[in-house]
Amino acid sequence: MSDEKKMEQELQAVIEAVKPLDQKAMEKARRRMDVLTKPQGSLGRMEDLAIQLAGINGDFFPCDTKKRVVVMAADHGVTEEGISAYPSEVTAQMVANFTGGGAAINVLGRQNDVEVIVADIGVKVDTDLPGVKRVRVKAGTDNFRRGPAMSRSETLQAITAGIECADEAEKDGVKALATGEMGIGNTTASSAVMAALTGYEASLVVGRGTGLDDEKLRYKQEVVTKSLELHQPEFSDPLEVLSKVGGLEIAALTGLILGAAQRRIPIVVDGFISSTAALAAVKFCPNAWHYLLPSHLSAESGHALLMDYLNLKPYINMGMRLGEGTGAVLGMNLLEAAARVTLEMATFEDANVSNKEENSVGSDSKGAQ
Repeated sequence: MSDEKKMEQELQAVIEAVKPLDQKAMEKARRRMDVLTKPQGSLGRMEDLAIQLAGINGDFFPCDTKKRVVVMAADHGVTEEGISAYPSEVTAQMVANFTGGGAAINVLGRQNDVEVIVADIGVKVDTDLPGVKRVRVKAGTDNFRRGPAMSRSETLQAITAGIECADEAEKDGVKALATGEMGIGNTTASSAVMAALTGYEASLVVGRGTGLDDEKLRYKQEVVTKSLELHQPEFSDPLEVLSKVGGLEIAALTGLILGAAQRRIPIVVDGFISSTAALAAVKFCPNAWHYLLPSHLSAESGHALLMDYLNLKPYINMGMRLGEGTGAVLGMNLLEAAARVTLEMATFEDANVSNKEENSVGSDSKGAQ
């Protein structure tokens, strides 16, 4: 059996192992929410989040969990077309900044007690630095304006690396994962992947990335349009789409999401690039959708369309578009808030407070604190 065939079979096994949420645990959490000392539903989406987390975890989601963001770093050959305001060398320079603790993701990770793992899945310059996880497939993708970004085998290697990162997280006791990325040119690749998988026109999904002016934006849209015309990837085959016009970090994040869902670990999704990986993961495995927690609405133009397409509603809207996992790490706070509300708030019975909604649904919640 070839290595490619083996990886395809292993990927299929992961996909088949992703199960629906635990409905009994969700109902238990719903009943608990209804007898806490507050009007029913008054915590809005916080209550929905607590119920979803219970369904993922199989019981009330615990407080003080170990949290990790995996920042996948890779370069893109399509930068040869001049589609970014920054040179590709910045990817490796930022990886060094991550390991030095000086990037935004490091600051927010320290503040929110989230471990930052930086993984080199395909940086053009070999980032053999202390603190960088080496999962390299190749030194960046090829220029998909001229040919496929990757072979199917290389795409599968990147997906497998992401799955293995999820497996490693579970072994390390991580209870919540977040997606992060770094790669000059990755908004172009993400736009191409999104357009191919959704059928949206490039003009709707291609944004300014690192800050392109109007002329450069139109050119970037043209590059994506012509690349899709060149490859004509099959929209129903996410592996083909990722191979033809994707990125190594996008494929790796797709694997991370699938691996997290298989292991019943909630996955907090960052902005546009990470959400494109989530789109690919859901195309591979519709059940993976239940494990997605959309952190924030990116200012990148295609992100709102992508969230609508996936029927996801981000929790935060601060006009951010940095990437790195910054929005996802901020979103991690909401997981802990939902867990603490569930487990630390008193019930009407506990607090001897009269409940307007007289009922007897609080029996299962006793002893939950």
